[in-house]
Amino acid sequence: MTDPSPAASSSPSSTAVARIIDHTLLKPEATRDQVADLVAEALDLGTYSVCVSPSMLPLVLPEGLKLAVVCGFPSGKHTSAVKAAEAAESVRLGADEIDMVIDIGAVKEGRFDDVEADVAAVRAAVPAPAVLKVIIESAALTDDEIVGACRAAAAAGADFVKTSTGFHPSGGASEHAVRLMAQTVGPGVQVKASGGVRTMAHARTMMAAGATRLGVSGSRALLEDDAPASSDY
Repeated sequence: MTDPSPAASSSPSSTAVARIIDHTLLKPEATRDQVADLVAEALDLGTYSVCVSPSMLPLVLPEGLKLAVVCGFPSGKHTSAVKAAEAAESVRLGADEIDMVIDIGAVKEGRFDDVEADVAAVRAAVPAPAVLKVIIESAALTDDEIVGACRAAAAAGADFVKTSTGFHPSGGASEHAVRLMAQTVGPGVQVKASGGVRTMAHARTMMAAGATRLGVSGSRALLEDDAPASSDY
């Protein structure tokens, strides 16, 4: 499966939406049996990847289904060295993509050089072809902070900036944040919307705003335009 490109239409088909979904299971109580079910469901739905915690590795996936693994999750308060080691271990165990969390406190304090260094440490540990996504927790940030965090991530070599962990009390992805993030990083860095993306209408809104990847836990409900998923991620 090729890497998805930005949405060409404001009303993409359910198949097109599925192809940019990271089908996600990050609950602390998640079991290996549940991850196996996640993989089977992802294959059935045609999602781009599954996104899991590093403790679930190694994980054998069918051909064409990518593996995304979180890093420094969900607080981002780990040291850069710990994040780098965690990311490198995940890639060694088969991860194609790393979704790392930055230190939001550093953003709040305006320490964007530290944010850039944090991302750069992980980027150095997992060079291309590994894909690096940087979670900025956009709902907890002002517009200026979103811009600063995105610029720092892009300068450090991130492939994506990502809205949310789905675990922060401030909330998840918003159309405004996704649009601002996309405008800030430009075409060289992609945007992932995650946290609270529960319906097909919301997914299409995120894509129209500039998201080229979606983090979704209730993917079947979303793709079948069923009841909203129960999880925020």
